[in-house]
Amino acid sequence: MSELDFIYKRKSIRDYKDAVIPKEDILKMLDAATHAPSPKHQQNWHFVVVQDKEIINKMAEAVSKSHEYIASLTKNEDEKKKFMRVLPYYINFQRSSCAILVYANEYKMVEEKILRENNVGEDIIEVMKSTQSAAQGIGAAVENFMLAATAMGYGACYMTGPAHAKKEIEEIINFEKPEYSLMSIISLGVPADETPDSPKRKPLEEVVTFI
Repeated sequence: MSELDFIYKRKSIRDYKDAVIPKEDILKMLDAATHAPSPKHQQNWHFVVVQDKEIINKMAEAVSKSHEYIASLTKNEDEKKKFMRVLPYYINFQRSSCAILVYANEYKMVEEKILRENNVGEDIIEVMKSTQSAAQGIGAAVENFMLAATAMGYGACYMTGPAHAKKEIEEIINFEKPEYSLMSIISLGVPADETPDSPKRKPLEEVVTFI
């Protein structure tokens, strides 16, 4: 199993040392990310690296404010408390020295154009789009990034929750790329000396079917 250690050692790291990651190391991880499989090789990703701690803190404040607003819409106190309990996971990037913002543009589905030109029903088109190809490409790139981080001795945590404040985050970082939208944030840093073990996975017999 030794040749797969970089996979089995990967875990979500949410506690970091106060250390700056060299730019060349971040670029190595991003290069690994861009070598992920990409549907129709569209490479629909873009990465924004934020190392300015003041900006990172402002991003966390924006996520917290958005989260609290959503919590205020809940129907009862128990539901509100349950929702607020996940907030620390959504702003975990605040504890790291670097936040990687992952953007994606729309997946260009050739099949959709052909079907629409022939007036095929929306139900058939929705089935084809249900594969969420854009998100699948981004997920593959993020996994490559995190495996590279593990192999290089760094820790990372992948989160999509902060995206409910994507508009506010984009204003804070003063970044806009036409047709691209924020998909997720990766916190990146030097892991603390003691971090929790990775949670157990479901047994293979529960998630695998041979035919």
